[in-house]
Amino acid sequence: MTEINQQRRFRQPAIYQIMIQGELDESWTDWLNGFVITNERDAYGVPISCLTGTITDQSALRGILTKIWDMNLTLLSVSC
Repeated sequence: MTEINQQRRFRQPAIYQIMIQGELDESWTDWLNGFVITNERDAYGVPISCLTGTITDQSALRGILTKIWDMNLTLLSVSC
């Protein structure tokens, strides 16, 4: 992939999945920019919340990660 094609790809909105440790209530959806919140447990029974939603650009990603930081939550993974 050429550098120009990579830059175009990063400038388009994308669906992200952000995994955090702990169980978030769905009432946080609005504060987290409309992300869908689903809760599950890992193999050891530890609660994990999966946040799924569209992020328009890198500054929007930074904004959602900052909110997670402000809530003092443990970030497990970010995938696009």
